[in-house]
Amino acid sequence: MSESHTPPSGSARVNTGVAHNARVWNYWIGGKDNYEVDQRVGEHVASINPVIRDIARADRDFLGRAVTYLAGERGVRQFLDIGTGLPTADNTHEIAQRIAPDSRIVYVDNDPIVLVHARTLLTGTREGATAYIDADVHDPDAILERAAGTLDVTRPIAVMMLGILNFVLDTAKAREIVRSIMAKVPPGSFLVLTHPTFDTEVGGELQVPAMEFWNANATPPITARSAADVTAFFDGLDLIEPGLVSCSRWHATSDAPAVPQYGAVAVKPCTLKV
Repeated sequence: MSESHTPPSGSARVNTGVAHNARVWNYWIGGKDNYEVDQRVGEHVASINPVIRDIARADRDFLGRAVTYLAGERGVRQFLDIGTGLPTADNTHEIAQRIAPDSRIVYVDNDPIVLVHARTLLTGTREGATAYIDADVHDPDAILERAAGTLDVTRPIAVMMLGILNFVLDTAKAREIVRSIMAKVPPGSFLVLTHPTFDTEVGGELQVPAMEFWNANATPPITARSAADVTAFFDGLDLIEPGLVSCSRWHATSDAPAVPQYGAVAVKPCTLKV
C-alpha cells in the first residue's frame, strides 16, 4: 500500500475510523488524501472486483472528455459539479477554464474533508469563478439556491452527477432528484452522469459482492443499477451520441475496454418532454 497522507480534519464530522467513499476513491486513482482504513477497505474491494481501479480511472477520464466536449464544442460556460469528491488533477474548473477562462464552476459535496481540500485547492481564473457549496444531493432545492450565488440560472448549465446517484438507494428518489434539478435549469442545459452497474454486458457481475462488502464495512452505502434504470434518469432529455455506454467508451478515441460504469450526456430541449 502507498503511504497515507493524513488529510486535514476541518470538521468534527470527520470519522477516520470508517472508510469513506471520497477517500477510498482517491486511493484507487492514486491519490494521497486517504487513511489506512480507506486503503485497507479499498484493497479488499479490489480483491473482490479487480477492475475497480479501472472503473475509477475511466470515470475520471470520462469527466475530462465530457467537460472538454461541452466547453469546446457546445460552448457551455457554467458547470454545477454535484458530488465532486476530493480534488485531484484536471478538475472540472481546470478543464473548462483552460478552454474558456470565463467559465463559472460550482462544486457541491457534503464531505467535510472534501470541503477543506476544495476551499484550499479549487481556485480558478481571474476571468471566471470557482465556488464550493456544502450541500447534500438529497436536497436539490438547496443546491440550486446556493449555486445561484455564482451561476446565472437563466443561462445553460452543465449539471455533473458523476458517481453520485448510486448513493441514493431509492431509485424513485434518485429520479426525483434529477427531475427536480433539470426542471429548474434553462433549456440548453446538460446532464452529465455516470453510474455503476451489475449488467454482465459490461462486466458488472462482480459489482454485487463488492458492494455488499462495502456496505458492511464503509460509508455511505451504495447500489448499482441496470442500463434501463440509468437511462430513465435522462427521461425528457435528448441523449448525445453515442447515448448510454460504458463510460470508458463515451467519445473515446480508441475502442477502450468496457468497465461496469455507465456514462452519458444529454441536453434539455427547448420544450421539456414528458
